[in-house]
Amino acid sequence: MEKYVKIISKSNIWGVDILILVTLGTQDKKFYRLLESVQKQIDNKIINDKVIVQAGCSSDFKSNDMEIFDLIPMDDFDKLVKDCDLLITHGGVGSIITGLKNNKKVIAAARLKEYKEHTNNHQLQIIENFKNEGYILSLDDFDKLDDVLKKSVTFKPKKYKSNVKNFIKLIDRLIDS
Repeated sequence: MEKYVKIISKSNIWGVDILILVTLGTQDKKFYRLLESVQKQIDNKIINDKVIVQAGCSSDFKSNDMEIFDLIPMDDFDKLVKDCDLLITHGGVGSIITGLKNNKKVIAAARLKEYKEHTNNHQLQIIENFKNEGYILSLDDFDKLDDVLKKSVTFKPKKYKSNVKNFIKLIDRLIDS
């Protein structure tokens, strides 16, 4: 993790110091729209410092402002999640829950079929459900990331509670019946 510690810096959005981690998942398709949206906010001085990105297949995205890695080793990634103040992520359940389990503010953006970012649009439903429950903010219009960033400053996400125990009980009852 030592090499990552050196690149972590604090960003300043509307007077609040935060560290932003962007994660695009491990999908085998590019997701430049989200990186372009973040870069636009850097260019517009809304995000005023470097951003750490786990880009996966989109690691060839060019930026002089973001620290972009294809995949970050799990221990290092876990530390970055723990250290960040804001997680901007694709609409994958695992990425969203990782942020929530670490009590992070999460902004989620769906990978969409029409942009060849995924095979279907199921991430829209995932994000909508988490948003409607009060867990996350959603980025629906990539040209309005600045508005969502502003909302994130005062956003108080609902505390995540795992439903695994209830799910296991349900499965046990189905097996026993």
